[in-house]
Amino acid sequence: MEIKIGDVLVMKKPHPCGCFEFAVLRVGMDFRLRCTGCGHEFLISRQKAEKSARQVISKESTGE
Repeated sequence: MEIKIGDVLVMKKPHPCGCFEFAVLRVGMDFRLRCTGCGHEFLISRQKAEKSARQVISKESTGE
């Protein structure tokens, strides 16, 4: 799965605030994600993030 900085991940389970979308801030062995609903930032392992992502909305496809 090709995930880059600036992409948005749509996850299977929501954040406690109710939002399913997370912006990618850092990639590597683990990802730094920011909830697009409340702005909370956290680290998650690459394996767990790729497994729980339903969709990747790339930065290029949105035209930003």
